[in-house]
Amino acid sequence: MTIRVLLADDHPTLRLGLRVLLERAPDIEVVAEAERGEEALAKILALQPDVAVLDCQLPGLSGPEVAREIRRRGLPTRILALSAYRYEHYIRGMLDAGAVGYLLKEEAPEVIVEAIRKAAQGGMTFSPGVAEVVKAILEGKREIPQLTEREREVLRLMAEGLSNKEIALRLEMKERTVEFHVSNILRKLGATSRVEAVVRAKERGIIP
Repeated sequence: MTIRVLLADDHPTLRLGLRVLLERAPDIEVVAEAERGEEALAKILALQPDVAVLDCQLPGLSGPEVAREIRRRGLPTRILALSAYRYEHYIRGMLDAGAVGYLLKEEAPEVIVEAIRKAAQGGMTFSPGVAEVVKAILEGKREIPQLTEREREVLRLMAEGLSNKEIALRLEMKERTVEFHVSNILRKLGATSRVEAVVRAKERGIIP
């Protein structure tokens, strides 16, 4: 049986490389490509490929939004995420949307080909670094910390590189109050520095 595949990524060079790679496989046929999320969804609706390889960050509709719409409509197309990022909020977003795998773009070609074959049969494939995150999510060990709205405001300004004094001026509060919020943010995120706190917050989708 030939596995019909759609490729959706906004980088033409990557799509070309994937197409060349997949067309070497005797049991895989690339039936369509898409650069934007809306285009990917339209072609999936029209062609109903066996597997759709989706980038998480498609222009327009995101990868998770496309995947959710496919699931909502009850289409048989399996979703395989292919991303440059191993951030938890991307992984969680694709899993929640029904993806059967999440691969990093740095994966070896043969791994991607085999993942598509497994996806077509309903199997799941995750890159090693991603698998650890998935395991932690499924075991409930990666709960998103609950920050207050004020803490989120401070965190967003920390991400912009502002000092406590600059944050205090921007939010019209005392510098000591900002220090209190920063201390709470670091504690809740399990971080030892402002930079680590920002990185962890971005990984978990707390801030963009």
